[in-house]
Amino acid sequence: MLSNSLVELDRAHLVHPVASWRGHEAAGVRVIASGDGATVTDTSGHRLIDGFAGLWCVNAGYGQESIVEAATRQLRTLPYATGYFGLGSEPAIRLAARLAEAAPGDLDHVFFTLGGSDAVDSTVRFVRHYWHSRGKPERDQFITLEMGYHGSSTVGAGLTALPAFHTGFGVPHDWQHRIPSHHAYRNPAGQDPAAITAASVAALRAKVKALGGPERVAAFYVEPIQGSGGVLVPPPGWMAAMRAVCAEMEILFIADEVITGFGRTGPLFACAEEGVVPDMMTTAKGLTSGYAPMGAVFLSEHVYATIADGAGQGVVGHGLTYSGHPVSAAIGLAVLDLYEGGLLENGRRAGARLMAGLQALADHPLVGDVRGRGMLAALELVTDKAAKTPLPAAAQPATRIFDRAWAQGLVLRAFPWGVIGFAPPLCCTEAEIDGILARTRAVLDETLDDPDIRAAMG
Repeated sequence: MLSNSLVELDRAHLVHPVASWRGHEAAGVRVIASGDGATVTDTSGHRLIDGFAGLWCVNAGYGQESIVEAATRQLRTLPYATGYFGLGSEPAIRLAARLAEAAPGDLDHVFFTLGGSDAVDSTVRFVRHYWHSRGKPERDQFITLEMGYHGSSTVGAGLTALPAFHTGFGVPHDWQHRIPSHHAYRNPAGQDPAAITAASVAALRAKVKALGGPERVAAFYVEPIQGSGGVLVPPPGWMAAMRAVCAEMEILFIADEVITGFGRTGPLFACAEEGVVPDMMTTAKGLTSGYAPMGAVFLSEHVYATIADGAGQGVVGHGLTYSGHPVSAAIGLAVLDLYEGGLLENGRRAGARLMAGLQALADHPLVGDVRGRGMLAALELVTDKAAKTPLPAAAQPATRIFDRAWAQGLVLRAFPWGVIGFAPPLCCTEAEIDGILARTRAVLDETLDDPDIRAAMG
């Protein structure tokens, strides 16, 4: 009765993110009741390995007592403190200091947000202020990558380059532009890493020229790995090459590490893998392991100083009521302790096992591509490996694959174009990684038997 009541209440009142509203009304909600480690249990008692860590975010896993204790202690001591009027709280101050110490290069200044979307929005405002402070307000054009994701706010959805976030919303704006993705599996330049990088560099230079030259371009945004685009991994050296072009043309380089940050790819921040120091960096998700809302913008010394000097004794008019929320900050500190206390290392071991296991699935008739880094990976499914033919839309990959995985006891991300995404908690045991792999193979075998798929394969 409880479960049925929740389904009806949800159907009548709760609007879900990135969903077909009518479709959800018809299907009804699956209610997750509890979580422990890398597993979740629904209201019917069905237990599943969470192969997607909630929404790429529960990096530390569920039920970590040290996090719960830190949050409870802070709730009792000081549940809220504003950062306005020159006020602050100890957890926010200490978290900012620890993050600055851990961040690449001179990303020494931290502005806290509620999540990834408003972190991206904050960078847009900071970029604008930066160029106004330098007396160059005409540098007002922004460039991102196709298949990139930078939030679903009014501004961020335009920087995002996925059609679902544009349709019906009147975005992108006329100052938001994109260049082709580095997508190695489907790149017109082929799969040679050097050719892919050269093509991206040329595309960025061409776009800048088309917009009127560097003196018109404010910033270039990029994810170290394109998550919502289907876990698209650039070739080695790609990030560094794009960073170098931006530095040459004095275009601000913004790294969106909302998904990749906090151990998802191995190190605390994915930028560190190539020694890239962006001008600004956005994070969220793993910052609190999803235990409470929080995001952060890291500003380099020169960006911070330029904005500060530009404002002088005037205010920098950007703020959020819950910026630096003390409970979220206390959670962030506890999560950092776990990362530094062995969780990052466990994630590296688990990620190596996950990638090796997924590579072993490459011989499956439906698997066209295996890609990833650490605990962030994907399989791209096709009906013809030589032609790289995507699964037919009639096969409803997003719905059927997710449903089959759920029935098998696995949560994963099923993209509409036939990509399966994985982002398990960093606390996964070897047995849990093996469980993800075994259940994925079962889902692939079941999908292979679909009449739609068989027909498409001839």
